Amino acid sequence: MTFFLASTPYWTHDLSPFLWKFPGDLANWGPGGIRWYGVSYLLGFISAYFLLQLYFKQSRSPYDREQIMNLITFQILGVLIGGRLGYLLLYQGEKFLTDPLSIFRVWEGGMASHGGFIGVFLATLWYAKKSSQSVKPIGDLIVSVVPPGLFFGRIANFINGELWGRTTQVEWAVLFPKAPDFALGVARHPSQIYAAISEGLLPFIYIQWRFWKTSIIHKHPGHLAGEFLIFYSISRIFNELFREPDAPLLMGITRGQFYSIFLMIGGMIIIYWARKAGDRIK
Repeated sequence: MTFFLASTPYWTHDLSPFLWKFPGDLANWGPGGIRWYGVSYLLGFISAYFLLQLYFKQSRSPYDREQIMNLITFQILGVLIGGRLGYLLLYQGEKFLTDPLSIFRVWEGGMASHGGFIGVFLATLWYAKKSSQSVKPIGDLIVSVVPPGLFFGRIANFINGELWGRTTQVEWAVLFPKAPDFALGVARHPSQIYAAISEGLLPFIYIQWRFWKTSIIHKHPGHLAGEFLIFYSISRIFNELFREPDAPLLMGITRGQFYSIFLMIGGMIIIYWARKAGDRIK
């Protein structure tokens, strides 16, 4: 078995999930150190902040530094709470019922992008109400800064060696030590990288083009938010073809595909709402 693995043409994943591990006994406490997964969230929020700053300087957004910080604070709460609750309820329902305190053990892993979207949506509604603003233009700004966070998150998934892909024999396949068939030399798609590109990088390029080069955010506020949800949903449904299901199927499809269908429908409803309302920004 050892000889087989040694002679395999595939790269064996050996990346550490830690940017810095706590020394001594502290390494056995809580998160054990600074993890790349946490860093990915930090990078996502930082990139969102600087993008919103750029929008303000270029007169594409009315939010100054103080308002940006307020908006980001609401979004951080939405992402973290929604992502964590979404994972436990959508993927680990039985475990959450028997061990509700698991919601606080974030270092064990477990954040769901669909839950994060719901959290961001509710946080945006909350912020719009608190600041007496229309939710649609706020939604457009939010989706324009979300993709970098998705990109960094998927890269962190790859570094962690989690959410690996289905078995394959393509040249760029990877041997993931955490996979159940690793000892047999079974290689898998690096689906996390596929997701980083199609769920993070490509939506970012598209949304930024629409944001800067078209009049969509002024002509139909909210339209861009709907477009992003549809783009992400299609990408996620496609990526699930390469990702190993990490939970029982629903109606013959993966949970990621199942939940993305509703996300896509939500995007279509938002676009219809945006085009029908006609409350363009002057």
